[in-house]
Amino acid sequence: MMLAGQAEATEPMFARIGGAIAVDRLVEAFYRRMDNEPSAKALRAMHGEDLGPTRQLLKRYLLEWMGGPKLYTAERGQPRLRERHLSFPIGAPERDAWLFCMRGALEETIEAPDLRADIDAALTKLAFWMRNQADEV
Repeated sequence: MMLAGQAEATEPMFARIGGAIAVDRLVEAFYRRMDNEPSAKALRAMHGEDLGPTRQLLKRYLLEWMGGPKLYTAERGQPRLRERHLSFPIGAPERDAWLFCMRGALEETIEAPDLRADIDAALTKLAFWMRNQADEV
């Protein structure tokens, strides 16, 4: 016997979020915020002038990360995100700016509070793991 909400929790996040269209909206909202938020200025400066390729990579990564098609791995191999980002100084300020933009994008694009919280919790763990700079004392 399944309890209410139990089936939803076992569905891949990709299905729960609404598939590729929802991931696309999330990524577009994220980069729009990164372009416009003064607190994300240093984070934005780490990216190239043209965000198009970066947008596509994040979309492919999130599709796969959420349980959708394995487009990122097919194109780039195993994600190895931390290794791929070692050339970028990622400390607490960069992590926090990234999370600020992503949380705003989640708020803008994901209506269900429980789903938004699940995604936020998972992305927060990922953002903390991506740090490669010690806190300044």
